[in-house]
Amino acid sequence: MKGMDVVDKPERTILPQPLETGGASLLRCIRQRRSVRGFCDRSLTADDLNRLLWAAQGVTGAGGLRTVPSAGALYPLELYAIVGRVSGVSTGVYRYLAVSNEIVLITHGFQREKLVEAVHGQDWVATAAAVVCIAAVFARTTVKYGVRGRGYVYMEAGHAAQNLMLQAAELGLGTTMVGAFNDEAVAGLLHLGPDETPLCLLPVGIP
Repeated sequence: MKGMDVVDKPERTILPQPLETGGASLLRCIRQRRSVRGFCDRSLTADDLNRLLWAAQGVTGAGGLRTVPSAGALYPLELYAIVGRVSGVSTGVYRYLAVSNEIVLITHGFQREKLVEAVHGQDWVATAAAVVCIAAVFARTTVKYGVRGRGYVYMEAGHAAQNLMLQAAELGLGTTMVGAFNDEAVAGLLHLGPDETPLCLLPVGIP
């Protein structure tokens, strides 16, 4: 396995656009969604990861409109994925670029011990095939809406998380939202920018 330093030249992987037809009904996904805290030792597919990230922040219309509503269409959210077991995708930390629908490798490897430490010893989180982090740049929204804009960002993160969880249900995967973690530890593990704040983690895997 390669070292854990930030890669010198980011490796970009362009993802295919998810299919717009087929799949389970929305009602069925809502009924099936449950909070899952434990996963078997099986891999997700690259398409699974693609669909999950796109559901949370994918571009769906002209002008960069996305899958979730955003106050002022300012889009303060940033998505990161810690990949442990995804077929066709190397282990490591990735950033999702919504506009171009691609993932960019930030670091190689899966730091299980650091992840468990960051989530205050919740070992089950590290059994996930991948862990998606929804982070935010609050200033993108507060520059227009002031302090109240922080609330709008939290609302948007909830929309994105629910989209991802419903997509997971449609794919037969399990996930839940994790809010108990050390902000600084998670930011360090994901190499977040100084203006980015982690809001929640969504471990995803096969129940």
